[in-house]
Amino acid sequence: MGSARSTGLRVTLDIWHPDCWTLEVTEGVDGGLLGHGVYFIDGRATGRFTVYGETTAAVEALIEATRTSSLTDSVWEANARPSETPVPGSASRAIVVRYEQENSINDALVSRGFIPDEPVRMCDGRECWTVLVDASREAVTERIEGVREEMNAEVRIEHLTTAYSASGVLPTDDLSERQREAFDLARRRDYYRWPREASAADLAAEFGVSKATFLEHLRTAEAKLLGR
Repeated sequence: MGSARSTGLRVTLDIWHPDCWTLEVTEGVDGGLLGHGVYFIDGRATGRFTVYGETTAAVEALIEATRTSSLTDSVWEANARPSETPVPGSASRAIVVRYEQENSINDALVSRGFIPDEPVRMCDGRECWTVLVDASREAVTERIEGVREEMNAEVRIEHLTTAYSASGVLPTDDLSERQREAFDLARRRDYYRWPREASAADLAAEFGVSKATFLEHLRTAEAKLLGR
């Protein structure tokens, strides 16, 4: 007899783990990476990434930091695909990176049934994974603990909802990095509940910007999401 559960879960994870070149090169810089897939070839991990930033100089600096990292073996550039996920920032380049397989958290997640549903976002020394998994909420918690132990990682569940739920996590791939961060912060702090748990001024202070700037990021994100 099949499982009584008719759908899986969609989970957003905030991750840090040691010896990761993506976290090393994005720590404290203006820009980030989108990961489009990791493949294991001849005992090494090979991944395709989009490097993005507000300026061409920022993107070039991130690529150079990737090349010179002691945690990468090789870096080469590739043409970006026209149909790529919209990229935050004003400049971007596509690269392919080869590195130690044991330093990738990809297999620890995939082997436990976590299937990437969006490009992995790496910025500010953290990785954001949005994954699908056919498991109960209790099983997800147990599997995440297994990832933590195997990779000596910090893993925080940011959002968890049924995969099909219209009231669940909205796709945020069309947003800029700051718009996505503002929207995620508003959801985490229950800004959209009534009565509100936090004011726009509270969120702006936590975000490190003025109230007007925060609301501009938030309203633009809402307009893009509602326009879908």
